[in-house]
Amino acid sequence: MISPNYWVVIPAAGIGKRMGNQIPKQYLPLLGKTVIEHTINVFLDYPAIQGIIVATSDEDSWWSQYFPEQHPKITRVAGGKERCHSVLNSLVYLQTLANPEDWVLVHDAARPCLQQMDLNLLIETLDSHSVGGLLALPVSDTLKRGSNQREVVTTVSRENLWRALTPQMFRCKKLYDALVSAINHGNYVTDEASAMEQAGYTPYLVEGHGSNIKITHPQDLIQAEFFLNR
Repeated sequence: MISPNYWVVIPAAGIGKRMGNQIPKQYLPLLGKTVIEHTINVFLDYPAIQGIIVATSDEDSWWSQYFPEQHPKITRVAGGKERCHSVLNSLVYLQTLANPEDWVLVHDAARPCLQQMDLNLLIETLDSHSVGGLLALPVSDTLKRGSNQREVVTTVSRENLWRALTPQMFRCKKLYDALVSAINHGNYVTDEASAMEQAGYTPYLVEGHGSNIKITHPQDLIQAEFFLNR
């Protein structure tokens, strides 16, 4: 049996409206590099990764500024309207290179603080798994469900609740089929695990570190600097 390869898909076609900035959040400066450069370097420094597919918007004028020369491990493809479309476009391209049983790790462009130990744990835990899974964190805060008027409706039990992180790691063909099915049914899923769940699979939860934050608001950059400096 041929050992599976590991590929990375980074959907990066978003513009990050919540940052209140003209520059998409993945291109904001962070300790002398852009956010996405930190994100990509985690995988470039990981020997098992065969290649990295980055899905960017057709209107993206920043990519060529920071990646003027094509790295042999990095391929840029056209992104889509939603995250799921960008991931699917990446998988369409990847099918020309990958085997159906190869692993695909989908990671947010704006998560620059992924630790190598978490990447090791994810791959080692799921390597023989039939479906795959994702990095996640058990919910530790008390959860409230609010009304449209921001009034508390009820307190939600946090038992067995997890925060989904990335990477999310699944077999190439199964993930492709799951995303096609979800999109064809009008379900524009916000993470790959949701597509796999809708396809009848049960992804495995791998507990990661809280430092694996997603840059969403301006203050997140300060926290990312702290984690990267550590």
